[in-house]
Amino acid sequence: MESSDKNIDGRKLRSIATRQKLLDAAYEIFYERGFEKTTISQIIKKAKTGYGTAYVHFKSKDDILIMLMENVMQEFLELAKTPFKPTSKKEAKELVLAQVTSFLKLAESNREMFKVFLEANGHSSSVNAKWDEIRHAFIHYITKDITYVQNKGLARTDVKAALVARSWFFANENYQWEIVRNENIAPLEEIAETITTMYIDGLYLEPRTKS
Repeated sequence: MESSDKNIDGRKLRSIATRQKLLDAAYEIFYERGFEKTTISQIIKKAKTGYGTAYVHFKSKDDILIMLMENVMQEFLELAKTPFKPTSKKEAKELVLAQVTSFLKLAESNREMFKVFLEANGHSSSVNAKWDEIRHAFIHYITKDITYVQNKGLARTDVKAALVARSWFFANENYQWEIVRNENIAPLEEIAETITTMYIDGLYLEPRTKS
């Protein structure tokens, strides 16, 4: 029984190692060639694995890119999940600015892979669907944060949280792609400061002054 368990563990470890080799090889080739010019055969050859073994893990280059996308975007989603419980408009602005700056810097530091994601979005329905899934996850967390500050009396309640969340995410996403394509017309920090100020001033209530 013990020998059987060891065999199972050994197979599992080899499977994990093979999967990682395929992901590492794909990252390099996507980085060098882009999405359209990359083939799954190139990835398999680079990873030095058999075709049968490779197809156990991934059925296409789209599947491999989706896994790479999930790995990269996990760091972004951790930002979105950061507890957001400000007690004032000033504190909210500080927290939001830190999140936006980190979000844009992550896009900047992962620029080459984001170029691959952007290219793939135009050619692969499955990659496009994955990006939509990630987008909806972000909007969910932003909606949750807006609802919290509305319930605390810090933000306007005459606007729907989900709609504000969508517009806020799309603004960030638009600047993210501009930075990835090196098309931003202002420094990253200035972009983050500007859009955060507009967002906070549009949504949050001014603190009450003591009479």
